[in-house]
Amino acid sequence: MKIKLYFGMENAIKKSGIGRAFYHQKKALTLNNIEFTTDKNDLDYDILHINTVYPDSISMIKQARENNKKIIYHAHSTEEDFKNSFMFSNSFAGLYKKWLVYLYNSADVIITPTPYSKSLLESYDLNKEIYPISNGVDVAQFNPTSKQINEFTQQFHISEEDKLVISVGWLFERKGFDTFVEVAREMPRVKFMWFGDVRLSNPTSKIKKLLKELPENLILPGYVSGDIIKGAYGRADVFFFPSREETEGIVVLEALACKTQILLRDIPAFDPWMQDRVNCYKGKTNQDFIDYINKIINHELPSTIEEGCKVAKERDLLLIGKQLKEVYEKVESL
Repeated sequence: MKIKLYFGMENAIKKSGIGRAFYHQKKALTLNNIEFTTDKNDLDYDILHINTVYPDSISMIKQARENNKKIIYHAHSTEEDFKNSFMFSNSFAGLYKKWLVYLYNSADVIITPTPYSKSLLESYDLNKEIYPISNGVDVAQFNPTSKQINEFTQQFHISEEDKLVISVGWLFERKGFDTFVEVAREMPRVKFMWFGDVRLSNPTSKIKKLLKELPENLILPGYVSGDIIKGAYGRADVFFFPSREETEGIVVLEALACKTQILLRDIPAFDPWMQDRVNCYKGKTNQDFIDYINKIINHELPSTIEEGCKVAKERDLLLIGKQLKEVYEKVESL
């Protein structure tokens, strides 16, 4: 069995969660000795596993059908997480959903990251089997060393006394960037850092206005990867992720693996795998978030870090590869 992993327009979105998910798939398959190719012209494969929803996907689907190959569509995208993202996204959300339905229905089966995203897809006009499989996390890699933490603190001048709250992602309203800014403004004695590419986020007018009026205690380092972001996870007092809509949230898995204390917005995407006061804390309002951050940094709440790390370990790429293999074998027998 040989799998063709496809990721269209990779250079445009390789810094996104979907880009990370594609990297994870390659690593998961490698760890499980599953043969795969990423060459779009390679016809020597059994199953096309396609990740992106750009127009170039059509030619790849056509190529697969003409050569009697099976197709799995990895549904990272939904209408719900398209809304409230970049400029004009809401205006095109209805059309986007129709496009997704057309593409996803072209597959033999669908994979999606969580039970929540599966439930969304089941409400669409789809007639395919849908398997929820986490995007996973490389637990061995997301295990910050003292060297990585020191490199991060030196680069951004973080002192031992500083209380630090971080987040990672596109600067979208959907991701809760506006909430992050508002909470930072109310907590001037705490340092806040949001890691994400400002330009590629194509910010809405609301986000552009916020960017012009950032509080002094909020730092925007841009897109950062490798040792520095691992050091940031390792040094942070709180990983605060106020996203309003997700299919999963790979950065949450990374923070869990790094043993960072997690604070989430209470949204359906995190049910049932993230449990309030068990492996994370969840809030709904700005005041909730402010109260939680204060209590966490002042050690007034029990840590959920160890239980959170268990969640990451359950989604290690070795295990995700085994789950993918099970679906591949089912599709191969169709």
